[in-house]
Amino acid sequence: MSIASRPAVRKPGTGATRVRTFVAENGALVGLVVLGLALFIATPDFLTGPNLLNIGIQASVIAVLAFGLTFVIVAGGIDLSVGSVAALSAMGSAYMFSTAALPGWLALIGGLLVGTLAGAVSGFAVAFGRLPSFIATLAMLSVARGLTLVLSDGRPIATAPAVSFLGGNVGPVPMPIVILVIAGIVAALILNYTVIGRYMYAVGGNTEAARLSGIPVRRVLVTVFALSGLFAALAGLLLSGRLDSAQPQAAAGYELDAIAAVVIGGASLAGGIGRISGTLIGALVLVVIRNGLNLLNVSSFWQQVVIGVVIALAVGIDSLRRKTGH
Repeated sequence: MSIASRPAVRKPGTGATRVRTFVAENGALVGLVVLGLALFIATPDFLTGPNLLNIGIQASVIAVLAFGLTFVIVAGGIDLSVGSVAALSAMGSAYMFSTAALPGWLALIGGLLVGTLAGAVSGFAVAFGRLPSFIATLAMLSVARGLTLVLSDGRPIATAPAVSFLGGNVGPVPMPIVILVIAGIVAALILNYTVIGRYMYAVGGNTEAARLSGIPVRRVLVTVFALSGLFAALAGLLLSGRLDSAQPQAAAGYELDAIAAVVIGGASLAGGIGRISGTLIGALVLVVIRNGLNLLNVSSFWQQVVIGVVIALAVGIDSLRRKTGH
């Protein structure tokens, strides 16, 4: 037998190594598939058209909120204010329409600007005030929720038709799912194919090295928090569009779900690592867990326990991943 005709020697363990590598790089996706199969076996109501659409609608607000938060976490920060900013943006838009009598489309744009401005304020506090992002956004959480209550006097306000449209349908497809797809594509393009996206990874990986390399770190920080506020505003408008009203306590606690979605999706709380696709999968994991527990008639109290355990596991896995360098 000639050398050319000898069969290739297969290195032992190559297949297992590839599987381990795939699972390590796509753990959230593998977990989502396993979770879906388990729920499909446990309840026949899970894998039905109406329920899958319901999952998509529920995931839309959390995922859009988490897309903006991904920018901040990749850049090495944290934003605890996204839930309150979402509520303030929706309430600001409703106030502009109902009290200031602005056209509906202008009130929608106004709501987006409110969120962007709130995020930029947090960014300035971090970049120029040298406040830790945890403290700056914790303060914004309180300020934004307080302003929401001031504008509404603690009562719901009807939304503009343009905002209500976001909660409707386009043919058989719910509009929130359409917005989710568009927002995901835009966020992925920003993070992967723009200069500011590359700067986010650089700043999150090593802030001092990024500064010495000539990257405008302060401008990057203001931009990432402004983007987080913009996506939070869009999430708030989606939520109010579904309810046909802006609620003063809307999106309370959503910042925890958003952070969990980003971390479950593979981002590192230390910065420098993260993907929009991973964040989407992380949001779906959270929503599928809640949806499955509802279908199985599990108490909402126990659902909070389960979600808390999932968040703790996600953060623990991130910490272990950083220690091992994987």
